[in-house]
Amino acid sequence: MGICSSCESTHVVTAKLVLQDGRLQEYSYPVKVSYVLQKYPTYFICNSDEMEFDDVLSAISEDEELQPGQLYFALPLSRLKHPLQAEEMAALAVKASNALMKSGDKCACRKKSVCPVTSPGEGSPRKMASGGGAGRLGRGGQGRKFSAMLSAIPEQ
Repeated sequence: MGICSSCESTHVVTAKLVLQDGRLQEYSYPVKVSYVLQKYPTYFICNSDEMEFDDVLSAISEDEELQPGQLYFALPLSRLKHPLQAEEMAALAVKASNALMKSGDKCACRKKSVCPVTSPGEGSPRKMASGGGAGRLGRGGQGRKFSAMLSAIPEQ
């Protein structure tokens, strides 16, 4: 408990950008999407909270700032306005989880992963969330509530 308290007090919340090659870039200061795109002109930036299964991928406006605590993806322009398939969402979730684990965050109480989540009663992945494994569909946390697909592992 004490170790997590001490590392929590020095933790700076960052906007996290997962690049196509799986690398993670973190911004501890406000940065406009247009600034990021100068480095990656053949990509667009999308917010993981706005990604839905079988819905088209949309870009964040170049005038918007990446928000601390949010997870973003830099994706090739060829994927803009194309529906996000279940396999693609799963691949992005794995890529983001690996990038977050490699980011050098040594405090175990803050480790985050990205996983597909489902709506109660549904069996297919619907959206991605960072952190607690649950999320809400749509902007600003509005929409249906989702919960993580978890199961117990019996001990031998």
